[in-house]
Amino acid sequence: MAVNYRERIIALWTVFLLGILFHTQLGLMPLFHGLSVVESQKATNLNDISGIMWLMLGFFALPMLGIIVTAFTDSKRYRSIHFGLTIFYSIVNLLHLVLDLFVQPVLWYQIALMVLLFFVGLLLNITAFKWMRLHTRANQSHHNLESSHF
Repeated sequence: MAVNYRERIIALWTVFLLGILFHTQLGLMPLFHGLSVVESQKATNLNDISGIMWLMLGFFALPMLGIIVTAFTDSKRYRSIHFGLTIFYSIVNLLHLVLDLFVQPVLWYQIALMVLLFFVGLLLNITAFKWMRLHTRANQSHHNLESSHF
């Protein structure tokens, strides 16, 4: 049975997106019980945090675009760009995990979720790397077949 890396990548990005949405929801759940939430910066209106909102939009939109493009393309260039994107997300996720260990109080349920997401990210890195290399090996095999006939 042939491995379908594109399906695996789409599934892993979907799990990752659901995980970061749940991470955000877990951070807001205390509000629904009359408790305060951890604040990174005080704001009086949405304009005060518009930069953060745009960054969040980008952080969520890139994996969504990755899912769409992965479903519709098989180009070598995209595979390389995609692999770089997965590495970027793993690094950012690890930094976020480490920084959250310094927020007081440490919310261990959030840390556990972020560790899970980090491992999903590593699995995504490995799968994206294999997908990227598969294309290269297929081209080399094809090139070797062509050169052996002449």
